[in-house]
Amino acid sequence: MSPGTLLRTLRHLRAAQWVGQLRRAVGPAPRPRRVGGPPPRLAVAALAVPFLPPAAHVRDSEPQALRWIHREVRFPERVDWEHRGEGPLWAYHLHQMEWLRGERLPPDARLALALDWVERHRRGTGWDGGPISLRTFHWLKLLATPGALPEAPDARARLAASLADQLATLAARPETHLLGNHYLWNLLALVLGGLALECAESEGWRGQADALRAELARQVHRDGCHEERSPMYHALLLENVLDLLGFARASRLPVPAGLEDDLCEVAARMLGAHAVWTHPDGEIALFADSAFGIAARPDELAGYAAALGVAPRAPARAGVLEQGGYVRLAAGPFSLLASVAGPSPHHQPGHAHCDALSFELLHGRARVVTDTGVHEYVAGPRRDASRATRSHATIEVGGRDQAELWASHRIGGRPRVELVCVEPGRRAEATCAGWATPRVVHRRRFEVGPAGVTVHDVVEGPAAALRLALPLAPGIGCAWEEGAARLRLPDGTALALELPAQARWRSETAPCFPSFGVEEPRTVLVGEAQGPGSFDWSLSAPGA
Repeated sequence: MSPGTLLRTLRHLRAAQWVGQLRRAVGPAPRPRRVGGPPPRLAVAALAVPFLPPAAHVRDSEPQALRWIHREVRFPERVDWEHRGEGPLWAYHLHQMEWLRGERLPPDARLALALDWVERHRRGTGWDGGPISLRTFHWLKLLATPGALPEAPDARARLAASLADQLATLAARPETHLLGNHYLWNLLALVLGGLALECAESEGWRGQADALRAELARQVHRDGCHEERSPMYHALLLENVLDLLGFARASRLPVPAGLEDDLCEVAARMLGAHAVWTHPDGEIALFADSAFGIAARPDELAGYAAALGVAPRAPARAGVLEQGGYVRLAAGPFSLLASVAGPSPHHQPGHAHCDALSFELLHGRARVVTDTGVHEYVAGPRRDASRATRSHATIEVGGRDQAELWASHRIGGRPRVELVCVEPGRRAEATCAGWATPRVVHRRRFEVGPAGVTVHDVVEGPAAALRLALPLAPGIGCAWEEGAARLRLPDGTALALELPAQARWRSETAPCFPSFGVEEPRTVLVGEAQGPGSFDWSLSAPGA
């Protein structure tokens, strides 16, 4: 990392992040706090709407075999709460403890494991703000769900007391050095703890409701899209907003005025945005850091919201997330979702990829062109591949990425990306100028009609080597026919693909990462050309 890269990264930080980073750098390591006064008590009646089940990737854990993100660890006797052999993401899931809610863990095993954590993990990863925040949701769901834990009053009281200590620790040092989804989850957890636990500090935690509402207003755009532009993280946050709404309605403690209405309003907009990047196959698009099986499926979230009386509120223009930077176009059997914004937010683009002007495309329920997804958060070849421009359905200019990527989550220089115009459902145009090639402007127009899809590219500016990429979904067959290609879908459907004649085309095999820890081969069509120039693509069903 060069000094210039560091400067281009740091210049976007907000004041709160600077203060938080300085505090962490020069201040003493945070110590777990303890809540005084009477023992905490659960302060919720029976919830009217049951919680969603845990995420698919954690449901199969057993007492001696912990499985998530497609990695299994077996501990011969007791869980090693300091285990780091599978990387930081696996360790965070270990301490977030969503896996405790899995069906293969009986109630007595759940309680024993949670109490073992209380007894043996008194400092370390589990006391970071992120794990505390998400563990608060999962432990309170267990405590509030009849039959999820044994009726053992003393043991349950120990769990509630530990949770109060964790929330007091979180309140003393929220993750303002990061902001983004971390800080939003901190506030969601504190308000949840203030509504669900009755103790000496719960009123102060409920008092974070104003900060929560302000942060929701900052992070959730008017169009309902969360600022980090990741369908997966959007879904995770949406579920917890709905969880908090359910707890607020069941709490015996005073609920901050207007909180329920605000949660309903935010959830309605988030549902509307989530529908934009939900494909006809019922799953999310894989833009930014997104993977299958981590968040609840869109239909599960919609059903949960409906049971809570929350209906989706569509964006002002159908299929257009103007602030979020996504456009859905659909006609006949074709549906296309285009990414028309750069890394976001500027102060925390840790989950952003170089995907400006890229797209995912479906024919019916079959994915044809797909994003690459994400395999892991450890810096290295797979992490680099998931974020790079060449891994997305767009154009790489001069062998440089659109943004200045470094480490596993950092970005220095940023591209200039603009949504120029859009005709909802049918046509959209956007431009991108990469950080390292600012005088070269890539202009792309998408059009979708009943007969097919066309993409018109214009590259303006100084001469530059161009790499055009069309990554196909796993399982899509491709045969070359005199400069064109014929694609065969898994159900036997054939599609005709006309490729820009100005480029020299070849097919490559490259990995995609539909889920954390999963790597699948797929065909990528790659064209090499010299810019400036214009390039036309079209995809249609023969005879259409």
